[in-house]
Amino acid sequence: MASRPPSPSQRRRASYASSSVSLFVIPGLPEIRKGHNLAKRTALAARRAKITFENGDILVVAQKIISKAEGGVLRLSTVQPSSQAIALGKKLSNDPRLIEVVLDESRRIVRSDRVLIVETHHGFVCANAGVDHSNVRGRDFVTLLPKNPDRSARRLAAALSKETGKRLAVIISDTFGRPWRLGLTNVAIGASGVPALVDLRGTRDRNKKLLRATILAVADELAAAAGLLMAKSAGTPVVVIRGYRYPFVEDPAARIIRPPHEDLFR
Repeated sequence: MASRPPSPSQRRRASYASSSVSLFVIPGLPEIRKGHNLAKRTALAARRAKITFENGDILVVAQKIISKAEGGVLRLSTVQPSSQAIALGKKLSNDPRLIEVVLDESRRIVRSDRVLIVETHHGFVCANAGVDHSNVRGRDFVTLLPKNPDRSARRLAAALSKETGKRLAVIISDTFGRPWRLGLTNVAIGASGVPALVDLRGTRDRNKKLLRATILAVADELAAAAGLLMAKSAGTPVVVIRGYRYPFVEDPAARIIRPPHEDLFR
């Protein structure tokens, strides 16, 4: 999943600090279903709220509505659990049909003690492969992660730019747990137009000391900031970040995934 680090010129452009950043939600988005045009519906909701987009705005979009629009919703009653799913369901006191969906969405099980931690086909290491019951109508339905979140972000960014006439970036976010720390935080699982990583190695701090290991997960930081306005019960799956200075680049969020040979825990 890793790709070539940014060039020195990209590092310099990306390292400029912003003096102020503002965040606000786009209210009034309807329930999203398979086939809905997210760009049109987002632009319409913004117009109704008298929100005018500006060049450089970053839209952080909750993974859930991407999955719904792309048809990534599954009914558990259609799932036949395998013997492995039945055994894991008994061990974890969970629905074996849900476990089967998680297994289908995974390339390997990382841990199955108390909670099922897996590595998804994308390379994400997370609980239950991102399969989720929340904010889906009906108790029998779950959502899956988008098949290719970076591609989804690129398509949405292009469609939004066409709808609005502005150059916009898109981050697709989801909530993940973290090793060593309690609680969930939003991270970027897809990105378009904004740097996923800002590599500051080779630059100097304010005391002229050479930075040798500093790589900032900028897309994750932006996603986490937007998460403050994305309460589960608020119905605000799109947040606009304005004022953050960045070079407009195609830098996929997949680059944030640590390569296996650098991962101390694989």
